[in-house]
Amino acid sequence: MADFRFSDIDQQILDKVVEVGNSTTAHTRYYEDHEHETPPARLEGERGFEEVFPLFGQRQPDDTPMMTFMMAVSIARGSASGVVRGLGLAMPSGRASGLGNAALQSAGTPEQKAKWGDLFLAMSITEPGVGSDTKAIQTTARLDGEEWVLNGDKIFVTDGVKADGAIVWATIDKSAGRAGIKSFLVLKDAPGFELVRQEKKLGIRASDTAAYAFRDCRIPRDALLGGDETVPKGGGSASYRGVMKTFNMTRPAVASGGVAKARGALNFAIDALAEEGVSVDWSQSFPQRSATQQKLIELEADTEAAALTVLHAAWLSDKRRPNNLESSVCKAKGGDVCRTVTQGAMEVLGGMSVSHDHLVEKYMRDGRISDIYEGTGQIQRLIIAREILGYSSEELT
Repeated sequence: MADFRFSDIDQQILDKVVEVGNSTTAHTRYYEDHEHETPPARLEGERGFEEVFPLFGQRQPDDTPMMTFMMAVSIARGSASGVVRGLGLAMPSGRASGLGNAALQSAGTPEQKAKWGDLFLAMSITEPGVGSDTKAIQTTARLDGEEWVLNGDKIFVTDGVKADGAIVWATIDKSAGRAGIKSFLVLKDAPGFELVRQEKKLGIRASDTAAYAFRDCRIPRDALLGGDETVPKGGGSASYRGVMKTFNMTRPAVASGGVAKARGALNFAIDALAEEGVSVDWSQSFPQRSATQQKLIELEADTEAAALTVLHAAWLSDKRRPNNLESSVCKAKGGDVCRTVTQGAMEVLGGMSVSHDHLVEKYMRDGRISDIYEGTGQIQRLIIAREILGYSSEELT
């Protein structure tokens, strides 16, 4: 049975993560308003997450399983109000932790993992005119001797500016649909690769988002993730299926970001209202509570429920159990609360909530993306329905 109560040392780690994350609150607005500037190696007053590392050494084998616990760390980290850097999900192993790294670890050959595992890799899937329908990808890859030649455009590449390279989805046979889609590791020094622009966004402005162009971009033949050059008949290729499986872990991570912003906004509202003498008295019955007090209870319950779905999906991964359904459930739920809870927190705060002087509106803007990337909420509901009803993607679209 899954038990998500944290041990004393685990709770100390979570508290320390928030404490360190809040140490750069004074710089938050600057780097949000100047998103094209790269923060220096150390900000004034910044406390590094090296303070947290010794506590990990005190964890015992019977403490919360590592991936499950790292989701809790992600929620704690994302709810902080500072310019949070470091302590990525791959921190315990010391490897790079971009979205592309998850794909490399899932679908790459041992040689590819050894060669590129320490690079910071983005994931490049989305194209202009091709959103959630990955089988409609137009970027092509053509084998020319001992090189692949890529042509196409990619948009909304998370961490695409600072990454060393990206896992790029392209088709080697358009007529084969998803069976022809392969994943290629493309480094930024590849001839024909162009970083077109850095996007300006509603939220998560401290995280860079890039657009790429590939014009007769040449990469080595061994840059095909997994090395399988065949086009199977029916269904997706092994490379396609392998990378799709990475979403079963990255989706809980993205959902944790949505939950984090919901929690950050809720905590802000609770603290701000407490200063005005409004707090929840749990000894009171429902008729005795004010509408504001009841709203805070409902927002907290919704946030906690979403957090539990994230931990459950990660726990199944820790136990090496299938979690396709649970990953989509937590992604859908995390995508919901990043909108509903942050908006609810703003509603109970009234006019002050829209002011740039207060961070609660930033939580709403930053959290909004959690319902969009790594598969929209609508796509997650399709996956959930297929899993429960036993339909294929062709039968239920």
